[in-house]
Amino acid sequence: MAGTESTGRAVPPLLLLGGADLWRPVARGGGWATAAALLLLLVSHLSVSLLRRLRLRRRRLRPEAVAAATSSSSAPGYSAAGIEGLVTEGDLRELVGNLGVAAREPESEGWQQVIAKGNDDVSYRVWCDKPMEGPPRYLSITTYERCSTELLRDFYMDNEYRMEWDSTVIKHEQLQSDENSGIEIGRTIKKFPLLTPREYILAWRVWEGNEKSFYCLVKECEHPLAPKQRKFVRVQLLRSGWCIRKIPGRDACQITVLHHEDNGMNIEMAKLAFAKGIWNYICKMNSALRRYPQRHISSISILTMQRLIKKFPEALETVVDANDQPQGATVAPSHFERTSSRQLPVKKSSRATIASGLLLIGSIVCLSRGRSNLGAQLAMAFFLKKAFKKERGSSSEEQK
Repeated sequence: MAGTESTGRAVPPLLLLGGADLWRPVARGGGWATAAALLLLLVSHLSVSLLRRLRLRRRRLRPEAVAAATSSSSAPGYSAAGIEGLVTEGDLRELVGNLGVAAREPESEGWQQVIAKGNDDVSYRVWCDKPMEGPPRYLSITTYERCSTELLRDFYMDNEYRMEWDSTVIKHEQLQSDENSGIEIGRTIKKFPLLTPREYILAWRVWEGNEKSFYCLVKECEHPLAPKQRKFVRVQLLRSGWCIRKIPGRDACQITVLHHEDNGMNIEMAKLAFAKGIWNYICKMNSALRRYPQRHISSISILTMQRLIKKFPEALETVVDANDQPQGATVAPSHFERTSSRQLPVKKSSRATIASGLLLIGSIVCLSRGRSNLGAQLAMAFFLKKAFKKERGSSSEEQK
C-alpha cells in the first residue's frame, strides 16, 4: 500500500518522493513550462537589480539628492549644536597661525626637509616635524601650473572621484552635513599592504577668503551612523588643514597642507613609506587633476560642498595679510630636483639599492608581527625580488 513500509509503519508522503518525483511534470510540456517560469523569474530579478543601480546613479545628479544630503535632520546623528562644535572658527584661527609660521621659514622652526621635487606641471616640497611622543607632523607646499583655485578646491574635495584614481581609498560615504555651520561628516575606508584596513570618521569645513582663496580643516570624530567594526582599525587622531591660494603674476595656484595622523602604523615604517612613495603619489594626483575638467559630472559631494562653503571671518583677514606671499612665487627652479613626468625613478648605486631593500624588509617584518609567518615571508620575497630586479637593471645600464 502506498505510504506504508514493509514493517507496516506509515511513512509521510513527502519522504516517498525522490528528486525526480518532485520535478516530474504533471502534464506533457510541463517541464518546458517550469523552465520558462524559472527563466522569467531570473530575468525579472536581474532587471530589478539593474533598475536600482540606474536610479542610484541618477539620484547622484539630482538637486533633491543634494538637498537631502545637506539636511542635518534627515538621518539620526549630531544635533545642530553638537555638529557646530566639531569644527569651529577657533580651529580655523589656529590653522591660519600655524600655516603662517611654519610655511614662512620651516627650517628655522625646526622642520626637516624631506623632499623637494618638481616638473613642468607640479612642484612639491615637504618638511617633517617629530614631536616628543606620537607620529610626525608634515608640512607640504604643492604648486600646480595652469590651474585655478576653484578647480583645485573641487578636485581635493571630490571624494567620489578620489575613489577612481586613489587606489588606497576603497570606500567613502557621507554621514551628515549641516547648512547652518557648513560642516560635513564622512566615513572613509583605506587599505594598506599587509595591514588591516583603516577607518576614518572625519568632520570638515571649508571657508572662502579674498581673491578666491580657500581654507579647509579636517578633524577626527565619532558618529552614531558609524559604529566600530572589528574588521577595521578606527583612526583616533587626524588633524589636517590646508590653504589654496593663487600665485600672483602666474597662471598657477598653490596648496599648503599641515597634516598630523596616527593610523596605528609603525612610525619608522610610515616615515620610510612616505619618503619613498610620496612623489609618485603626487605625480599620480597631478595626472588625475589634469583629467578632472573633462569629467563634467557634478558629484553629490561637490554639489554639497559648494552649498556649504562659508565666508572667511573678517577678523582673520588681517592675520592672513600679515603672512608672506605664497611660497614658490619667488623660489628659483634650482631649489627643486627637476624630474620628468615620464621617467621618475632615479638611478641608485648597488649599495644604496641593497640597503633600501634590507630596510624595507626589516620594516615589513616588524609590521607583520601578530600575523602569519607566511605573510611575512611573502612580503620579504616580494621586496627582495624587486630590489634585485632594480640592481640587475642598474648594472646593465652601467655596462652599456
